[in-house]
Amino acid sequence: MASSAPQGSVDPLTGKDPAKALTAVASGFFENVKKNKQSFFQFFAMTGILLLSFRSVSQKYRIHDLEEDTAVLKKEQDSLTDRMSKIKSDLLHQASIDSTGVFASRLRLLFGDHKK
Repeated sequence: MASSAPQGSVDPLTGKDPAKALTAVASGFFENVKKNKQSFFQFFAMTGILLLSFRSVSQKYRIHDLEEDTAVLKKEQDSLTDRMSKIKSDLLHQASIDSTGVFASRLRLLFGDHKK
């Protein structure tokens, strides 16, 4: 199968060679850039600053969300710590009721309590 646009063909809509038209557009663009160099530098600098600003705002909100998560996790940790100490004290109380003291001594070993 032959290619649809052979080398040096003419576009039926514009009546021009597509490769030449593309090089003309590109050269026109680069000539315009050379004439307005200062404006292009300002445009790219401002675009960079704008993108950095968006990124900074995004990071600000992400930090805020992480701080909220940290506060929630801290409350949950405190709640779990209180719950564990209550369970520990209830178990030790139940063990102290045992007359043999075997259960209490075993719990003290498990909890790392060295009080007797």
